[in-house]
Amino acid sequence: MKIKEHEPMRNYTTWRIGGPADRLVQPESVEELQQALREAKASGQPYYVVGGGSNLLVADEGIAGTVIRLGGSLTGLQITDEYIIAEAGVPLPFLARKAAEHGLSGLEFAAGIPGSVGGAVVMNAGAYQGQISDLICQVTCCDGSGQLITLDAAACDFSYRNSRFKHDRDLTIVSVKMKLTARKKEEILERMEKNTASRNIKQPVEYPNAGSIFKNPAGDAAGRLIELVGAKGWRQGDAMVSDKHGNFIVNVGTATCEDVLLLVNRVKQAVYAETGVLLEEEILLLGRENR
Repeated sequence: MKIKEHEPMRNYTTWRIGGPADRLVQPESVEELQQALREAKASGQPYYVVGGGSNLLVADEGIAGTVIRLGGSLTGLQITDEYIIAEAGVPLPFLARKAAEHGLSGLEFAAGIPGSVGGAVVMNAGAYQGQISDLICQVTCCDGSGQLITLDAAACDFSYRNSRFKHDRDLTIVSVKMKLTARKKEEILERMEKNTASRNIKQPVEYPNAGSIFKNPAGDAAGRLIELVGAKGWRQGDAMVSDKHGNFIVNVGTATCEDVLLLVNRVKQAVYAETGVLLEEEILLLGRENR
């Protein structure tokens, strides 16, 4: 188990933003994860579990207590017939590519989504009319005492960009079992390449970002509303509303958490004043202590 003290979280988020975690723990097996959870709970200090950091905004002041990071570890993967069992730390684009190589369809939407399987399940990540909950059979997780339990999909309370795991901090995802559909490998790869090309054209992949900032309101698109109020290109420090896609805020240099929060609030207020729609953030704020 790797343990680092006062470790800058900007090294572990796709936004490249975030102050130091008091203690960063990186378990390298399920048993080490169980141990880390038990120790963190016994300490009486706050603790948080994170994945690849792709949907995360960390406070400039850092994070009190312990951060248990699964991204980069817990990367076991089994593929049998139409079923995949992936541990929480498996990178989502890697999983999509492996599924395609085995002629399994269903994860094409995930080809360009950064982050880990565990984080994708927590947020019920999706794109191009697909979401990960559509594929899930079971989720194995650790409860608050470090014991392994398995939940079926219905018990995970999936909804749009939401799940039980987002709100129940006593459940830490260890692995996921998914059922995909057999299809010609060439067709799957073609669809993945089309989705990736579209993403590269429409999204600011050239800058550090955290993906979509706001959930899409029912029957509408957050990006459309943000563009409607002329927010593309708005800037606060080195945080900027992407001029390529309004629902992305990019780090064009050394943006801070405070820069992002100010810009998010400015956009929300402008959209509400113009349209009456109150946008809801998709990103998660973590740190001292969740401000």
